[in-house]
Amino acid sequence: MILLSAVGHELNLLLGVSGLILLIGLLLKKVNQPYIIAYILTGVILGPSGFELVTNYETAEIVGELGLVILMFFIGMEISLRDFISKWRIALFGTGLQILFSILIILVIGGFLDWSIKRTLLLGFIISLSSSAVVIKLIEDNRINKTQIGQNVVSILLTQDIMIVPMIIIMSFFSGDGVQFESIILQVIGGIMIMSFLFYLLRKKTIDLPFGKQLKDEHELQVFASLIVCFGLALLTSLFELSAGLGAFVAGLFVHASPSTKWLHNSLHSFRVILISVFFLSVGMLIDIDFLVANWSIIAILVLGVYISNHGINALSLRFLGNTWRESIYGGSLLAQVGEFSFVLASLGYHSDIITTFSYQLTIIVISITIFISPFWVLLTKKMLSIDVETLA
Repeated sequence: MILLSAVGHELNLLLGVSGLILLIGLLLKKVNQPYIIAYILTGVILGPSGFELVTNYETAEIVGELGLVILMFFIGMEISLRDFISKWRIALFGTGLQILFSILIILVIGGFLDWSIKRTLLLGFIISLSSSAVVIKLIEDNRINKTQIGQNVVSILLTQDIMIVPMIIIMSFFSGDGVQFESIILQVIGGIMIMSFLFYLLRKKTIDLPFGKQLKDEHELQVFASLIVCFGLALLTSLFELSAGLGAFVAGLFVHASPSTKWLHNSLHSFRVILISVFFLSVGMLIDIDFLVANWSIIAILVLGVYISNHGINALSLRFLGNTWRESIYGGSLLAQVGEFSFVLASLGYHSDIITTFSYQLTIIVISITIFISPFWVLLTKKMLSIDVETLA
């Protein structure tokens, strides 16, 4: 009887989540807005600031992290490694300029507010990262994944995701424990293994999935083989204290080199939608409405400042790298929000006493709001520039 009651509660919760997403999603469709907003709003409504129907936030967060792993896997499946390597200049310089200018902006602000160098670096790193989950979804929704600017933006995003590793190492120097020598050795070994595997992929024209011959005509079983590759490489990189998303991305590149990509992409699409939606639900749960109302003025200033600076920096970087002004301004709007990996940096800074509890809550809510309003910002930019898919093709 107790088991049935527990199952009934979970079913009611699942029904409520699905119903709210469906209702809000249909309303947003009438005004041509992406479903990301529906997911985040549902998280706000069901979370601590709403009806408190979701109390086990840790579980939702874990499932959301799995969603990010799946997202990186899908990104890898859609990218040719040779094409990605050929765009190294865009990826490296675009990301490098974004990080450099973000730190310089925070350095100027910190000079007036007498911030320490470690706080300046932390906040500079935080605002320099954009959201892969948001931007990839927006690129797909706007059907620009095959355009030059769409591919350039994806290259920058992937490089940002890789840069989270050295950022964490740098910030660890300011923690009480410092950098562990064993961790650095593990990360170096993991990095060498990944580079060796990528070199192997570059040399091979086509690659069979594990047990390819036995599973040649077994499409359903090949789905599970692909998931083993995805989560296996994600687990491997995690064991070497690297990003699980990086491992999943490499797994996607591996699967891309096999002849199964198209149907496999379609087979896993529903699984991906559910996990990604949970990630955005968890973002919505982070938005503390009481804290937002009490500090709305400073939050509004920070959100606006982040958007203007990030949009401007990324637009200038993309223009410098050979895109037209129109493409660059549009690409800057896609990269203007703060990313999900910034939550990791904020948590590290908080537990290392680099930022206070108030600053940590402020940072979390600013990140969440920038993610929430990103689709509106992109839509506004599109309308101002009169952009459609054909003009970017």
